[in-house]
Amino acid sequence: MDSFFKYHVFFCLNQREPGASRPCCANCNAQEMQEYAKKRVKQLGLAGPGQVRINKSGCLDRCEEGPTIVVYPEGVWYTYVDQSDIDEIVDSHLVNGKIVERLLIDR
Repeated sequence: MDSFFKYHVFFCLNQREPGASRPCCANCNAQEMQEYAKKRVKQLGLAGPGQVRINKSGCLDRCEEGPTIVVYPEGVWYTYVDQSDIDEIVDSHLVNGKIVERLLIDR
């Protein structure tokens, strides 16, 4: 069965209460990075059916590993720090199909 999107990317945007026992992606600029990735994908002409979809997600339960992105259909998990990391994921994985090893989270 073919997937509706070549790549479907989910950014965890979960927000926990202050003082929670686990970290949360929202405190690591996840919303800003998701919006940036969505804009970048659109600028590259990669957005839409058969191509790339950038989505928001609730908790992906990888909280201790930093802000989290998962790319389907492969189920590749990434973390990131800033826009340059997002650029690398977009350019390498979403444009060229090459996984960014340095940003991987173990499955």
